Formats: sequence, C-alpha cells, structure tokens
Amino acid sequence: MKYAIIESGGKQYKAVQGTVIEVDRLPNKVGESVNLEVVLLSDDGDVKVGTPYVDGAKVTASVVGEVKGPKVIVFKYKPKERYRRKQGHRQRYTHLKIEAIEGE
Repeated sequence: MKYAIIESGGKQYKAVQGTVIEVDRLPNKVGESVNLEVVLLSDDGDVKVGTPYVDGAKVTASVVGEVKGPKVIVFKYKPKERYRRKQGHRQRYTHLKIEAIEGE
C-alpha cells in the first residue's frame, strides 16, 4: 500500500490515495487543488524519509468542504475574587480528498 505523511499547518497527517482527511482550515475554495509537502513516502515497504521534505515527491488533494469542530468551553476563574469569564470556541477544519501521491 502506498501512503505518504504530509505536513499542513505545522501538523502531520497520513495520506492514502482516495481517502478524505481533515486538516486545519485552508484559504482554498471548494473544488480547488492543493499541493502538500511530503515528509515521508512509503511504497510497499520501501520508505523514504525527507530532510525535512522528500525531494521530487508531492501529494495532490482537492478541497471537498469545510466543517466546524466541537465546541470547546474556555472558563477562567480566580477564587475569592469574583472573577469568572466564560468563552466558547469552535475550530474550523477543511476536508481534503487525496487525489494522487507522486514520487519514487
């Protein structure tokens, strides 16, 4: 099985052709194509590790859509001071469909 470890937004994800992965929000529109940096490339046991990226390897993905993650509550509290602050946050993610993994 051919797969690649890609980097997007300072995080690493495993990319297999035909699958959909969820990465931190990208500015691209739905249907656009995105080229991603390849950190590691594996082809049936033949592994190539980049320093930091694999030369000549690239992963092409298309933007499928954008979603919001679950709500996270940020609550600040100081005892005996009547200080309480409650704030919510929902992270936005982009769904990418892996179209092609190119490289030797």
